[in-house]
Amino acid sequence: MTTRTTKQTGTTRRGALKTLAAGAAATSLPLWARYAEAQTSEPIRVGFQMHRTGIGAAYGRWYGRTTEAAARLINEAGGINGRPLEIVVEDDGTDPKRGAEVVEKFATQHNCDVGYGTLFSHVVAGSAPRAGELKLPYFVVSEGHHVASGALNRYTVQPGITDVKSQVQAMAPFVAANLGKKVTMIFPDYAFGHDHRDFFSAAIEAQGGEVVAKLAIPPTETSFTKYFPKIPRETEVIYHVMVGPAVLTFVKEMGEFFGPSRPEIFGFIDSLEAVDISSPGLEFLEGTYFWEGMPRYAQADQSPYDKFYREQVGVDDKGASLSDAKDVSTFAHMFGCWETLYVIKAGMEAAGYKGPQDRQALIEAVEAMTEMPHSNEHPQGAKVFNGKTHQVFGPQYISKLEGGMLKVQHTTSIEEGFYPDEVDYTKMSF
Repeated sequence: MTTRTTKQTGTTRRGALKTLAAGAAATSLPLWARYAEAQTSEPIRVGFQMHRTGIGAAYGRWYGRTTEAAARLINEAGGINGRPLEIVVEDDGTDPKRGAEVVEKFATQHNCDVGYGTLFSHVVAGSAPRAGELKLPYFVVSEGHHVASGALNRYTVQPGITDVKSQVQAMAPFVAANLGKKVTMIFPDYAFGHDHRDFFSAAIEAQGGEVVAKLAIPPTETSFTKYFPKIPRETEVIYHVMVGPAVLTFVKEMGEFFGPSRPEIFGFIDSLEAVDISSPGLEFLEGTYFWEGMPRYAQADQSPYDKFYREQVGVDDKGASLSDAKDVSTFAHMFGCWETLYVIKAGMEAAGYKGPQDRQALIEAVEAMTEMPHSNEHPQGAKVFNGKTHQVFGPQYISKLEGGMLKVQHTTSIEEGFYPDEVDYTKMSF
C-alpha cells in the first residue's frame, strides 16, 4: 500500500504508526513532567460502552480490566498528546436500544472525545448509526462483518480485532484438510451467528466441502438437548460457536448426547470463553479443535509481548486471573480493547488531536494506518489495517485440546484472511 498524506492533518501512514512505539521512553519521566507540554490539563475522555450486564457480562468484565490496564500504561507514559486519558464507563446491558442511548450520553452528557469497546454485534448495529449522527468516532471491538461490509458509517472503525469473514476464510482450509468436509453448524441466531453461517458456508464450499445442516440457537436458550438430534448422520465435523452465560451447559449437553462416538469437533473458543476447560463434564472435548483470537494458554514459543500483556492485565499462563484461578478470562477477544486503545492514541497523536473539532482529522489519521508490528501495543500479533474498509487483519490461531491444555496447531497468515473490499469509507462524507 502506498503512502498518502491527508490534507487536513498532514499525516502520513508511516507517521501514524510511529506513535505506537513512542510511549515507552516517556515512562522514565517524573510524574510532574509527563503532562507538561499539553496545552490543557483536560483529560482525553474515552467513552467505554461496557456489557456490564446482559448476555455479554463476562466479556464486559474482562474488556473492562484490559481497558483499565492499557489506560494505566498510557497515562504512565505521558497520556495522549500530553493529556491524561480518562475512561468513562456506561453499561449498555448488551442491548441495542440501550447501546444507542449510551452513545448519546457519551456525546452530549460526558463530553467524550470518542466512543469505544462494544463487542456484541447486534449492539454495534444498534449503536453505530447514532454515533454517525452525532459525529462521534466509534471504535468497536466486535468481530462482526458489519463494519467492513459498508453497512455502517465513516465514524465507525474496527482497528484492533479481525472480523468473522476474515477468520473463517483463513481457517476453512485447515478444517477441510484435517477434520472433514461435511459440516453441521451450530450458531447463535443473531448478526454475529449469521456472519458465521454465511461466511463459513462459502469458505468451506470453496474447499470442496458443504454445510449439511445449520442450527440457529436463540440467544436466550438455556438448554440445548433438543437441537442435537437434528444433526445429520453424515456429519463429519460439528462447527460450534456459542456465546452468553449458557455456554457451559451447551458444551456439557453436547458431550452427554454424543458420548465417545462423536464426529470431529471444531469450535470457536467463544463457546468456552470465561469457562474453565477442566470443569466437570467437559472431558469429551479432549482432542477437539478451537479457533482462538489469542491463545489462552501461554505457548512454548511465547512472545515477550504476550508475557508483558498478561502481566499488565493480571492473567496467568492458563488465561485465568492472577488473583483467582477460577476467574477465567475472555482471552481470545479482550486483547482487542488493548490494541484499539493504542490505535486511538496513535491516531490522536498523528492528527494533533486537541478536541471534538479534530474528530474528522482523527478518523483520517486512522484511515492512513497500514502495518501494525507485533509489539507490546499489539501483543496478539502483527496486523494490517485497511483504511478503506475500516477493518484490521491479523493472524488466527487453531488450537487442539491436549492433556487439558489448548495447544496451537496452526497459525494462519495475515494474507489468508484478506478478501476484496466491499466499501470505501474514505469516499464517504463526514
